[in-house]
This record gives sequence, structure tokens and C-alpha cells, in this order.
Amino acid sequence: MMQRSMQSSKLLKLIILSLLGTISLLLFFLNFPLPLLPDYLKVDFSDVPAIMASLIFSPLAGVVVVAIKNVLYLAIGGGEPVGVTANFLAGVLFAVPIGIIYHKFKSVKSIVSGLITGTIIMALGMGVFNYFVLLPAYSLVMGMEEMAIPSVKWWTVLGAILPFNVIKGIIIGILFVPLFIKMRRWIELQQAKFI
Repeated sequence: MMQRSMQSSKLLKLIILSLLGTISLLLFFLNFPLPLLPDYLKVDFSDVPAIMASLIFSPLAGVVVVAIKNVLYLAIGGGEPVGVTANFLAGVLFAVPIGIIYHKFKSVKSIVSGLITGTIIMALGMGVFNYFVLLPAYSLVMGMEEMAIPSVKWWTVLGAILPFNVIKGIIIGILFVPLFIKMRRWIELQQAKFI
């Protein structure tokens, strides 16, 4: 009986993560560019379901939701592997610190601290990944040879990627804190179900 209950709990968790991944994909299509930054950098709210999964279950659940979104996006022919890899890394670098800090302190203050920490880690991490891996990969895959030039990479990271990720983190944070406050009781009820 106990084993059946654990199996149904795991199945329910898998269904919830799959739903959150699908919602994340839908939110991914609702995007917009930021003024003064390159058009290929677009803000979307697809990290919100991953953050929710991190809060309800664990930081690893947030990673699963980000992975589901990106696998579905690739499956429908929505993007090329370098961009999808960049999106996956950014989502993980953002959602995981939020989940870790929230599970340690479980308060609105920990959500704010997590969002700030996640934004800093995402911005710096994506700067490093872009400089050393993603921009050189773009230069090979997309034929953008200039992205292999160190000075161009440096200015792309400092002038576009770093500010973009900071602004994206701030926008999502401003929207997520009131959402969390409204949904806090529900999130805590879900957590209790899966302990």
C-alpha cells in the first residue's frame, strides 16, 4: 500500500513537472526585445514555472522544467542547438539559486534574496559561458565569424549579454514577488503533499 502511494506521488510529481514544462514553453513564445539591445536577446517569462517547481519540490525540479521546455522547443523545430543551450543554462543559473535559498529560509525575504542572487549568477554565468563557449559556437554554426574575435566577444558580453540578463532578472523578480505572495499558501500546501 505504502509503495503504491509513493508511486502515485512520483507519477503526480512527474505530471506536474511536465505541465509546468509545457506552460514554460508557451510563455517562451510571449517575448519582447529590450530597447538599445540586440533583437536576438528577448525577455520572456518561461522561467516562472521553473522557479515554481524549484519552490514546490526542489531546485532539481526547476532544472527538469527548464529541460522539458527546451527539449519541446527543439522538438517543434523552434530553434538551433546553441540558442537552446544558452536558454537552458540561463534558466538553470536563475532558478536553482532561488530554490536553494528559498528552501533554506522559506520566507518572502528569501524569495527576494534568491531572485537577486539568481540574477547575479545568471548574468555573470551567462557572460562567462557566452565569452568562452556560446559566442564561438555561434560563429561556427551561424557563420558569424566576427563573434570569434576577442574584442567583439568582450563588447557583446559587456554591452549586451550582461545588461540583458540583469534587466531580465529584475523584470521577472518584480513580477514574481507579488505572484509568490498571492500563491504562498498554495505553494506551501503543495509542498506538504510531496514531503
